[in-house]
Amino acid sequence: MIALLVVAIELSPAHFLYTGPLLTATPALAAVTMGPKGTLAAAALALLVSITTATYNQAWGSQQVYTNLLALSLVSLAGITMSSAAHTRRQSELDQVRRIAEAAQTVLLRPVPARLGPIRAASMYLAAETGAQIGGDLYEAVQTRYGVRLIVGDVRGKGLPAVRSAAAVLGAFREAVHYEDELAEVMDHCAAALRRESAGPGPGGHVPHAEGFVTALLAQVPDTCVIELVNRGHPPPLLLRQGTVHALMPSAPQPPLGLEDLVTGPHDNAESYPFAPGDRLLLHTDGVIEARNPRNEFFDLPEAMGTVRAPTPPEFLTQLHRALIHHTHGHLADDAAMLLIERLDTDHRVPVSSHHAPTST
Repeated sequence: MIALLVVAIELSPAHFLYTGPLLTATPALAAVTMGPKGTLAAAALALLVSITTATYNQAWGSQQVYTNLLALSLVSLAGITMSSAAHTRRQSELDQVRRIAEAAQTVLLRPVPARLGPIRAASMYLAAETGAQIGGDLYEAVQTRYGVRLIVGDVRGKGLPAVRSAAAVLGAFREAVHYEDELAEVMDHCAAALRRESAGPGPGGHVPHAEGFVTALLAQVPDTCVIELVNRGHPPPLLLRQGTVHALMPSAPQPPLGLEDLVTGPHDNAESYPFAPGDRLLLHTDGVIEARNPRNEFFDLPEAMGTVRAPTPPEFLTQLHRALIHHTHGHLADDAAMLLIERLDTDHRVPVSSHHAPTST
C-alpha cells in the first residue's frame, strides 16, 4: 500500500512532495509483520519504486535521490537481519515445544508393543491440529495374568483439561488391569479416577478443569479364542473376519465415564464375542468415523477396512490412514486414534456357549 501511494504521488502533479521517508519505512514495517523473504520482497519493491520514480521525474544527480537510496539500503539491511533473527528465534521455540510435546506423548500414549501374548498389535494417533502431538484421545495395551487388556477412549473437550483427564483415566487403567479380576471393575477404577480429577482445582486453584466426560472401551483377550468387551458410550469396535466387517455392539448402551449419575441401576459386566485366529479387531475413536470430505460425507470405516490388504497390523493401519487422509483431503476436524489387534494361531477352540453374535455393518 505504501509503495502504491508513493507511485501515485510521484506520477501525479504532486510529485514535488517528499516521499522518501515513506519508502524507507516499507522494509522496516515488513520486518515486523513478515518473515525474511517478505521483508526482502518489500525492500526490493521499495527500491524498484524509488528508481522508477527518480527516472520518471528526471531526478538523477540530485543529492536527495542518493540520500533516499542510501537510507533505503540501510533500513532494508537492518530489517532483513532483524526479521531473520526473529524467525530463527521463533523456530527454535517451536522446536522446543514440539520436543516437549513428543516427550509428553511418549509418557501418555506409549507405543503399543508389536506382540502381546496371543495377539499382534499396532496403534496410530492422528492430531487434527498441525504440529500437535497429544490431545483427548487415549489408548493402551497391557499383557496381564488375565490376558491382554486394552483401552481406547475419547475425552470430551480439548486442550490441557482434556490431556489431564486422559492421563487420569490411563493411569487408573495401567494400575487396575494387573489386580482386578473383572474387566468391569477396571472400568470402575477409571471412572473413579476421572471423578477425582474432575473434582480437583484447575490451574491457579480456582475452578475445576475437567468439565466433560470420557467415552471408553475396554477389551480383554484371554487364552481362549474370545474377546471380552466393556463399552461405556464409545463407538463399537469393528471385527474383520475373512474379508467381512462386523460391529461388536453392546447388548445395552452404557453411559460414558463421568455421567454415571444420569443412569440408575447396575452397569453390565463384560460381554464375550468369538475372536478366532486370523481375526482382526479395530478399536478407534469417533474422530475416524466422523471425518468428512468436502462434500460433507462421513468416512466409511467398515468399507475401508474391507478393502485393505496388509499382512501385518502396522501396514494395515498405514493403508487405513492413507484412505482416511484421501477421504478428508488431508484436513481432519478432530483428533483420531486407532488400535488394531490380530489373533494369532493357538491350540484353543472357541467355546460355543455364552457368545454374542457380531452385528454386521
